[in-house]
Amino acid sequence: MNRTYIPKKEDIQRNWYIIDASDKILGRLASRVAIILRGKHKAIYTPHLDTGDGVIVINASRIKVTGKKMKDKLYRRHSGYPGGFREIPLETMLKTRPTTVIKLAVKRMLPSGPLGRDMFKKLKVYADDKHTHKSQNPIPLEV
Repeated sequence: MNRTYIPKKEDIQRNWYIIDASDKILGRLASRVAIILRGKHKAIYTPHLDTGDGVIVINASRIKVTGKKMKDKLYRRHSGYPGGFREIPLETMLKTRPTTVIKLAVKRMLPSGPLGRDMFKKLKVYADDKHTHKSQNPIPLEV
């Protein structure tokens, strides 16, 4: 009788990947990063375990989008107070907080709950090409 293989904590080997986001499409990049964070690219993928790897994204400020999204796409939030509704277009968001654009896109592709939050902690995003993760020996990854 065949048994389903469930990886143990000591069986999971974590690598770090570095992705250059310059001139990449936002959604395609975010979905590839989410797959790596979840561990779906590995043969030992298990939906209820965090088998994913870490991802470092550099040059987040040079991301591209298709169509009229630069003007039309809005990031909405509410403070909870009357009149506390805010809408920020993608164009402004890329100028002021370019790392948040990629983080939000990836976070919304991960599962909600404690497992998704643990996966999200392995994502590091930088606006330019400088990062502080040399000791992780990140493997360059082409998207």
